[in-house]
Amino acid sequence: MANEKVRIDKFIWAVRLFKTRSIAADACKQKKILFNDLPVKSSKTLQNNDTFKIKYPPLYKEYKVKQLLSKRVGAKLVPDYLEEITPQKVTEELEMIKTNPNIIRDRGTGRPTKKDRRDLKRFFE
Repeated sequence: MANEKVRIDKFIWAVRLFKTRSIAADACKQKKILFNDLPVKSSKTLQNNDTFKIKYPPLYKEYKVKQLLSKRVGAKLVPDYLEEITPQKVTEELEMIKTNPNIIRDRGTGRPTKKDRRDLKRFFE
């Protein structure tokens, strides 16, 4: 169902970027959703051809709305409604971070161990 305007939390839930609508609304409250590089409330309305960003720490993925919808669709239909326009460089950085978790350390976990330091040294060489 194509509407003229749809709430951003409802849209990102409908295109399966978040598992539930309440999680999508919480992401908006936590300022993980950016529209025009500004955090948005979950009540922000989207229109066709709008772009928004979602934070996947420490980077942002960028999406473009192809067509609006308010009901959840199957995974195979998502490309009809949403296009990921994240630059390739950012995608590669995110994949690198996922494959090597020692690059980013959680705050408060203390100093790296001797093994962690060796792994980091090998990685950056």
